[in-house]
Amino acid sequence: MAEQQAVNEQDKQPSFGIEKLYVKDLSLEIPNAPQIFMQRETPQIGIELANSANKLEDGIYEVVLTVTVTSKIADKTVFLVEVAQSGIFQVRNVPDENLEVIMSITCPNILFPYAREVVSDVVSRAGFPPVVLSPINFEALYAQQKQQQAENAAETTH
Repeated sequence: MAEQQAVNEQDKQPSFGIEKLYVKDLSLEIPNAPQIFMQRETPQIGIELANSANKLEDGIYEVVLTVTVTSKIADKTVFLVEVAQSGIFQVRNVPDENLEVIMSITCPNILFPYAREVVSDVVSRAGFPPVVLSPINFEALYAQQKQQQAENAAETTH
C-alpha cells in the first residue's frame, strides 16, 4: 500500500523532459549572388526572434524558436537565413501560470544553442564568414514582452 502511495506521489511531481530536438524549417537566400561576393564593405547584421508553443497532447508540447538573420550592405541583402529550431518537450504536473514561463524561457534557452549552430554552419557553407550569435537572455525578453502587454492593456482601458 505504501509503495502504491509513493508511486502516486511521484506521478504528481512536476516533471520536465526533452523528447526530441530538430530543425523544422531552414532557408537561405543570397538574392544578389554572385555580385555580392565582390563587395568589400562590412555588412550590417540584423537578428529577429520569434517563439511559439502548441500542445500536442496532454503534457507534451512543441516549442518552435525561429531565428532570422539578415545581412545587408546599404540596401542590398547579402544573405538571409531563417531557422525554425524545434523541440518536443514533456511538461507534466506544472501549474498553468508556470507553463507560459517554461514555454517562453526554459525551452528557448534549450533550443537557442542549436539554432545558433545551424545559422553559423549555413552561413559558412554559403561562402561567408560564420555568424556567431551572442547569447540571448530569454528571461529579460519575456519580462519586456509582459511589460509591453501590460502597457498596451492599460492604454486600451483609458
